[in-house]
Amino acid sequence: MPRLIGAVQATQAGTQAQQITTFNSSGTFAAQPKTTDAWVLVVAGGGGGASSTGSGGGAGGHLEVPSHPLPLSPVPVTVGAGGAAGQFDPAGGLEPVTKGQPGNNSVFGAAAPLTAIGGGGGVRGISGTPKAGDPGGSGGGGYRGGNGGTGTPGQGNRGGNASPATAGRGGGGGAGAAGTDVSTPGAEGGATGGAGLSSSITGSPVYRGGGGASPDGTEPLAYFNGGIGGGGNTGLYDPSNPVGPYKTDGTANTGGGGAGGMFIFPYQPTAAIAGTIGGSGTVIVNEPQVDYVDGTSSVWDLRAVFRAVKAGNWTN
Repeated sequence: MPRLIGAVQATQAGTQAQQITTFNSSGTFAAQPKTTDAWVLVVAGGGGGASSTGSGGGAGGHLEVPSHPLPLSPVPVTVGAGGAAGQFDPAGGLEPVTKGQPGNNSVFGAAAPLTAIGGGGGVRGISGTPKAGDPGGSGGGGYRGGNGGTGTPGQGNRGGNASPATAGRGGGGGAGAAGTDVSTPGAEGGATGGAGLSSSITGSPVYRGGGGASPDGTEPLAYFNGGIGGGGNTGLYDPSNPVGPYKTDGTANTGGGGAGGMFIFPYQPTAAIAGTIGGSGTVIVNEPQVDYVDGTSSVWDLRAVFRAVKAGNWTN
């Protein structure tokens, strides 16, 4: 007769359903009772675009972890705002006024947080002098001889390079690709923003983290799109197109970079000269379905206990 061990216990089997939680603003996340790991996406705010034919802003960092351990206690969630846009400066284009501001970081957790880095701002050198784009999750575009700002490894890419100086301004970097470079001497051209990245964390593919476009600097003006995933588009305003289309901000909750503003006098209003703001970020947590069994039933012989322990199914 086999030796017996244990006592009668109640058994409860069940399924904890998958749950997807999206934060479009800061808050607190509390996991379901049976969740130990989850798929997490953290996107930072995009950088703002510069004014006065300055460059586009870089996308906010795109940080995706397929299986991230979750603590038992609730954790703080910070969703980064997009960077402010550079503004028209009647004093002659001084950088503190015309420069796009960096996006703000997004953070999930406290003890070992996941931190996505805000996108780099677009730039404009004083009186047309070369200027490198700002670094960030993805970098802002370079201006008239400047290289694009560097991106954060694993989160984004560099901004577009602008070389030689008369080539124009590079596009803001995206989470999936660098901003477009410009290299034709004398073109004073603009550029598209770098493409963002697609994620299916919510169940269907969605692009986020597109870089901001940089504007054209000569007439007739060309129109440039931001990168797929929320990057801001440049405007188009000259005597033959007096009603636009107008520039767009980086899309909210995508981390898209803002677009650079135009500077073709005397045709466009002052509002057209300013850059556009970067898109705010987001944090998404996808808790998987969990099938569970709580407790063991009846009395067990030692061989059954051994098999259950070996299979990882024994509950103390």
